[in-house]
Amino acid sequence: MTTEREVAMSLLPGAASRVVRAVDRLQDDEWSAPSLLPGWSRAHVVAHLALNAEALARCLRGVVSDEADHQPRTMYDSDEQRDHDIANLAGASAGDLRDRLLAGTTIFEEAVDAIPEVRWEERIERTPGGRTMRLGSLPGMRVRELEIHEVDLDAGYTASDWSQAFTELLLDAMSKRVSSSAFELRPLDSTRTWVFGSADAEYPVPVVTGPAADAGWWLTGRPPPDTLHCSHGELPTIEGW
Repeated sequence: MTTEREVAMSLLPGAASRVVRAVDRLQDDEWSAPSLLPGWSRAHVVAHLALNAEALARCLRGVVSDEADHQPRTMYDSDEQRDHDIANLAGASAGDLRDRLLAGTTIFEEAVDAIPEVRWEERIERTPGGRTMRLGSLPGMRVRELEIHEVDLDAGYTASDWSQAFTELLLDAMSKRVSSSAFELRPLDSTRTWVFGSADAEYPVPVVTGPAADAGWWLTGRPPPDTLHCSHGELPTIEGW
């Protein structure tokens, strides 16, 4: 049986290459243009992707480093530091941003390759004392960052360009989030069904239908495409990703 990590690892090279090509196509005046993320320019999105790769590599290296090296095992020192670093790097030149993104991609790949198979079930903290994550989930996290934020760049790549393999990986991840609304997702272009929230057997839950990729986009907290429909009327409320 193919694991989530194996699927993510098979998708990572293509996703990383597409993002780098998209960044290479940006002209000087396009870096400062708004992305699809409120308050963030395209430069902010690229800065985030570069720093996210570095953060993931940092915690992976911390797992296999000697304790005497005092290598951090968390992704970030704090959320405030993360936000500050993104804002600071977003002000760099286009060339520096591109180089940082490319270097981050490389060090993340090297960090993944250094993890022994027996250690993928270990857990690390996102920030000191914060929520924990299984090491085996990190390749999936990275491919989601790449695919979703390439759409956020608003540079020609859209959710409809996502592969079926990535879309279903995304829906699997989104279905694990705590949801205040109980509903089922039955994409029209997939044979699978996803259940969100805690369903009450006494009452039928709403059923959301539409293209799988559009559903994945909506489930990350983005505006819902008009291709999605709910059996109970309005679509359930989704929190930001």
